[in-house]
Amino acid sequence: MITIFYSDKFLQHETGYMHPEQPERLTAIVDKLRSSTIAEQIQWVSPSSSRNVIPAIEQIHSSNYIQEVRTYSERGWGCFESTQISPQSFEVACLAVSAWLDGIDVVSQLKRPAFVLARPPGHHALKDEGMGFCIFCNAAIAAIYAQSIGIQRVGILDWDVHHGNGTQAAVENIPNMAFCSIHQSPGYPRTGKPDERGKYNNVLNLPIAPGSNIQDYCKLFEERVIPFFKDFCPDILIISAGYDANQTDLLSKINLQPQDYSIITDYCLEITPKILFGLEGGYELESLSSSVLETVKRCVDAFV
Repeated sequence: MITIFYSDKFLQHETGYMHPEQPERLTAIVDKLRSSTIAEQIQWVSPSSSRNVIPAIEQIHSSNYIQEVRTYSERGWGCFESTQISPQSFEVACLAVSAWLDGIDVVSQLKRPAFVLARPPGHHALKDEGMGFCIFCNAAIAAIYAQSIGIQRVGILDWDVHHGNGTQAAVENIPNMAFCSIHQSPGYPRTGKPDERGKYNNVLNLPIAPGSNIQDYCKLFEERVIPFFKDFCPDILIISAGYDANQTDLLSKINLQPQDYSIITDYCLEITPKILFGLEGGYELESLSSSVLETVKRCVDAFV
């Protein structure tokens, strides 16, 4: 059994015609999971709508930026770089944060994986700026929250094809936090160099070349990622689970296939079963939904 946090309200963040980060991303995943052979092994949970998430968001983002997002939503429009703001965006982004915090609670209690199926994504959002389709930096907010409830050592793995610059900026100077990103280079947002190590030697950036495939990922996991996290010994692992490294995804030039995410998920479960997966990128609907299914299947099979 795996808990998946989802709400139809996440569909109300409108990004405009032909924008890659569309509501259909979630409906494709939900349809795929509900029609799968593991459908009965999924516990669907609505995120808490009564949780006051503003104090948690303020741990990462400035009050001025939070108010700016709110104001743009009240106006009915706004834009931060490639991040669109629509009338419901502030409320939906806050609900997404709530889902990530709920996920931390569940993983810490059950000591098994959970998945946050929410949008907008978050790993590019900076203290004072939304970028890369992201509004609030969900993974970093969840990591800070985890420490606030007594989880001492928090690991964050970002396997999205783009570097999680917002997440790294938020956590690289915090004790007992470890951040690792595997990302295409060159590529957006042109950050994440290998020599960025963090204040406590707690950052591991692993740029990969266009054209890389699952064999390249396996080598990185076996030689770099797993040793990095095994040395750190995380009490929980937060994964920025982007699926835009698929060969069919137009926003990258990496050659993963949906079934490869089963292998990647197995590597993560080798680090710890206490994993919170949270959706980031992935924009080709069939490969996205199939890849999420592969991740969820492996988590279910690991606890049969």
